Amino acid sequence: MTQLETRPILLTASDFRRHAEGLVEPGVWDFIEGGAEDERTLAANLRAFDRVRLRPRVLAGVSDVDTSVSLFGTRYATPIGVAPTAYQRLIDAEGEVATARGAGAAGALFVAAMFASRTIEDIAEASSTGPWLQLYWLRRRDVMRSLAQRAEQAGFGAIMLTVDVPRMGRRWRDMRNGFAIGGGVAAVNIDPAVMASAHERDAGSSALARHASDSFDSSLTWGDLAWLRGCTRLPLVLKGILTAEDAALAVEHGADAIVVSNHGGRQLDGAVASLDALTEVVDAVGGACPVLFDGGVRRGADVLAALALGAHMVLLGRPPLWGLAAGGADGVAGVLCTATQELAHAMALAGRPTLAALDRTALRTTSLTGGDA
Repeated sequence: MTQLETRPILLTASDFRRHAEGLVEPGVWDFIEGGAEDERTLAANLRAFDRVRLRPRVLAGVSDVDTSVSLFGTRYATPIGVAPTAYQRLIDAEGEVATARGAGAAGALFVAAMFASRTIEDIAEASSTGPWLQLYWLRRRDVMRSLAQRAEQAGFGAIMLTVDVPRMGRRWRDMRNGFAIGGGVAAVNIDPAVMASAHERDAGSSALARHASDSFDSSLTWGDLAWLRGCTRLPLVLKGILTAEDAALAVEHGADAIVVSNHGGRQLDGAVASLDALTEVVDAVGGACPVLFDGGVRRGADVLAALALGAHMVLLGRPPLWGLAAGGADGVAGVLCTATQELAHAMALAGRPTLAALDRTALRTTSLTGGDA
């Protein structure tokens, strides 16, 4: 056979997933794929999109479909970005640098995780679309301040604070595996002393959960956000909002954007699916700031549904990691470009050639509340 004949044909995110699974160490694969406890919320994120039905319009003039979107002064070719995920060198030797290059090739936003395994500066240099930096709230505020200021100096576009982890969810896959960060991989932007417990394996427990218990500040309240705002001039994005009440408080406390997210089903098992929370949050925000979305997106039609319900941008968590495992930067670009092509195709067939043309009339809304699909 020729090399072309033996190369896997990867047409969908599911194709990338199947190919990637055999290339990743099993414990790391469980870390990527797993959710909290019985993984009910992880499954609910996927099922929520199965209830969506689209209402296509015809004779809408769809010869030119435009998927581009602007956010905080940056124009992206696609409304599909990369959500923050940690320790990407567990999957590919170049880690976050490869993901940044792949996102740039697709014209997409890349959000680098606080626990990235490549430096903030290396990620910035590899990115052509202006990455953002995600943070958790640590007891060590000096560490948070330093990271935020380094990101601003390196040219990052925003700070994304994850607010749904006062403690880490009970992720039974990681606990059963005694998962710890090894293989010479580390959160290189943080003092090793702060990260030590993340590398200490103990059968029947997760090193990452122990590290979160040691390091995360669970006393955080809305009033503390002003301190982080004062650390940089970058926009502040809050990730992990699922209710109208918290959406209103986020606006009240000056959030520049929020992300509707249940942490990919990795925190409170039994929490509402992200898609089922989206309308409530969008209505509560009332246009005061952009609303982003993540959770269970696997195809372009899923993106269309989230955008029609009011999301400004949709972030993918696991699929870019499948691309990273399957082909490094090219694999990441492949996942993002595939999803964008699927979105453009769905927009054309739905008779909605621009993102501005996507609204709730594009969906059969009864299907989102469990009605006849």
